Amino acid sequence: MSWLSKKFSKISAKRPRPDGKPALSVRERVSALKNLPEFLRLIWDTSPALTMGNIALRLVRAALPVAMLYVARLILDSIIGLSRTPGSSLTPIIGLVGLEFGLAVLSDLLGRGVALLDSLLGDLFANRSSIRLMEHAGQLDLDQFEDSVFYDKLERARRQTLSRTVLMSQVLSQAQDIITMLFLAVGLAAFNPWLLLLLLVAVVPAFLGESHFNERSYSLVHSWTPERRELDYLRQTGASDETAKEVKIFGLSGFLIERFRMLSDEFYQKNKALVVRRAGWGALFAAIGAGGYYAAYIYIIAQAVRGNISIGQLTFLSGSFARMRGLLEGILSRFSSVAEGALYLQDFFDFFHLQPRIARAEGQRVRPFPRPVREGFTFEDVGFQYRGSSKWAIRNLNFTLRAGEKLALVGENGAGKTTLVKLLSRLYDPTEGRILLDGHDLRDYDPAELRQEIGVIFQDFVRFQLSAGQNLAVGRIEEKQNQDRIQSAAAQSLADTVIKKLPGGYEQMIGRRFAGGVDLSGGEWQKIALGRAYMREAQLLILDEPTAALDARAEHEVFQRFADLTQGKTAVLISHRFSTVRMADRILVIENGQFVEIGSHEELLARNGRYSELFALQAAGYR
Repeated sequence: MSWLSKKFSKISAKRPRPDGKPALSVRERVSALKNLPEFLRLIWDTSPALTMGNIALRLVRAALPVAMLYVARLILDSIIGLSRTPGSSLTPIIGLVGLEFGLAVLSDLLGRGVALLDSLLGDLFANRSSIRLMEHAGQLDLDQFEDSVFYDKLERARRQTLSRTVLMSQVLSQAQDIITMLFLAVGLAAFNPWLLLLLLVAVVPAFLGESHFNERSYSLVHSWTPERRELDYLRQTGASDETAKEVKIFGLSGFLIERFRMLSDEFYQKNKALVVRRAGWGALFAAIGAGGYYAAYIYIIAQAVRGNISIGQLTFLSGSFARMRGLLEGILSRFSSVAEGALYLQDFFDFFHLQPRIARAEGQRVRPFPRPVREGFTFEDVGFQYRGSSKWAIRNLNFTLRAGEKLALVGENGAGKTTLVKLLSRLYDPTEGRILLDGHDLRDYDPAELRQEIGVIFQDFVRFQLSAGQNLAVGRIEEKQNQDRIQSAAAQSLADTVIKKLPGGYEQMIGRRFAGGVDLSGGEWQKIALGRAYMREAQLLILDEPTAALDARAEHEVFQRFADLTQGKTAVLISHRFSTVRMADRILVIENGQFVEIGSHEELLARNGRYSELFALQAAGYR
């Protein structure tokens, strides 16, 4: 069918269908807290000044509740004392009220300061985490991006870059509330330590219930990562300028909507059952907690009636108990949320534990890339299998790409041409055999330096939603300010004829994603992409069917210009048009990932082999 259907089938085929993941044990939940020290270190590294300021404000604010309760006690006892001695001055009471007012204002100011620092620190942390994620993703291998399990890890990590700022605030608030509770606990313990035990009995059931349902919620969300990724894909595909044409032509809207409805309804029903149970049990545990609080309240009132404590002490103790109950409930509930956040944090760190296999060799001397290349690239019994596939994409491949040679690759779709190109540029490493550059294994060179000397334009090149100049500069992004080089690359690829028509010239945004953007035709985009290859000024240039949207005459002109401009350089051309590939010095024919034959156009025609057969088939179409 269309590329859209193929893409959807690919996702459906790869997507596992877990029926649910068992709830994590208490040990696993507590074990997840080991992620917090590393998390706190990342927060500190984001901004030591903001972190220290936040902690200092919270420490001061933690002591204010007990101070305000104590002042309130003094006010009440003073009022009762004055009522027994008429004519006494109100000055002490007014002073105490003023003190309580000052503490209230200070608490509000500190709260606003904490909220401000939380916001600033949270934004910085989210930005730094996103940058770190992009940096790490940029180091990973291409085949990792082609694995659905990897994409689940990437998706979960991406979600954490924003939601973990909430965890940061929760952890800091947890520490603040614990300090406040310790201050209040001292007063209650001095009066009657059994009140603290009653408080725990009242609150712990609610904590255990919340912990259980948080675990179930995490398990549901975690097990549905593939489905949620598919929901995002369906949502984007069903309403996107990139897919609108095929969605309309093939009448796919109903199909996409129905698939989205089915998945979203299934998730809704599972989540609904969970939240309904959570609400029911939560109400029961809340009633138990309220019962414990009022039992303690009655006990304190009885002590006041018997004259064992003053009215001011009654107010202080009942206020302390109520405040402690609220704090303890919040701490235990937040502990469950923090533990849940730590579980999600594990997803964040798991992504950063992924390491590329194709990297600069450690513990041995890295060979400098030869400038210039003297012998070329040699494939020795090279074979490659994609991860998770039992089929060989390429097998027993033996040939040499000579320095300064123009080599064309010919074969039907799926023959292995693009795989060969990715091996040549070391986006993949061979599963078996080896590739040599000037007699040395390609693995002996620094991958980054190797790719600096290779310019590749793939058939499915990216249409960056950037300015025209930046789209060209992608080929050598460190030269993005070099306007002469950008204009030279545009002239060589004929992209300058496209840019002259744009209202903003090289500064014009291209693509429809952002306001003011101008879209280009397929052929115009391909000229922009070809400009990236010339921008590269690399020793090896590879064109992997980048001119498929051009007509035969335009493609011939592009390749003729390419051949003229790459004199003395090594080049690889992939095209289905034989009028183009015949310009190469030699032509390599691949079929089902296997070497078939190699030679010049005339030599291969004379052999009357597979190339001759394919050439005759195409020629017949023009008669």
